[in-house]
Amino acid sequence: MTQITPELLLKAYAFGVFPMAKSREEREVYWVQPKERGVIPLDQFHVPKSLRKVLRKDVFEVRVDTAFDAVILGCAESGPNREDTWINEQIIELFSDLFEAGLAHSVEAWVDNQLVGGLYGLAMGSVFFGESMFTRQDNASKVALCHLVAIMKNGGYRLLDTQFITGHLMQFGAVELHHQDYMRELGDALGQLGRFGPPLPYSEMERLLFSQSSTQTS
Repeated sequence: MTQITPELLLKAYAFGVFPMAKSREEREVYWVQPKERGVIPLDQFHVPKSLRKVLRKDVFEVRVDTAFDAVILGCAESGPNREDTWINEQIIELFSDLFEAGLAHSVEAWVDNQLVGGLYGLAMGSVFFGESMFTRQDNASKVALCHLVAIMKNGGYRLLDTQFITGHLMQFGAVELHHQDYMRELGDALGQLGRFGPPLPYSEMERLLFSQSSTQTS
């Protein structure tokens, strides 16, 4: 089995490469470098009107880095819309080590002290490499994503990498960049330092997120 250290993983991400496994039970991983890379431009992040209502109602308690292991295990679970995942034990161990080093983070949605959704990823420079998200209650992962973007904008981040784009991500403004364009933006963003902080109150999120989406429809 190919052994990957956290140090090697960080170097790979800096070169636009990331690991995936063929299945949850697969022991090895393979390296991926898409020709078209998914990103969410922070200045074009779109919050659908229906989701703004959920955020305003404060349905979820959002926390950061309080249940990283539970979040990554949630992302590795199979579900109705995905029979298997690409997150295997090696990836879980690597990101757990990066979390202990203060480089990986989780954004979590809680209801009645129960974890109902969230996301995790890797922070380097002013880049956040979003790895995966999961939800056990409607809108939980969407709320976590909104909080992530607010944290990033407040902390001076420049690039949110989603690896690929999906219909789910496109509703938030995700686009594809050609590899050369992505690498140029990645290099610029790695040269700056972002500050990953705690969740922001709704008033701050409104200021950071809704101004550019207020004229858009859901």
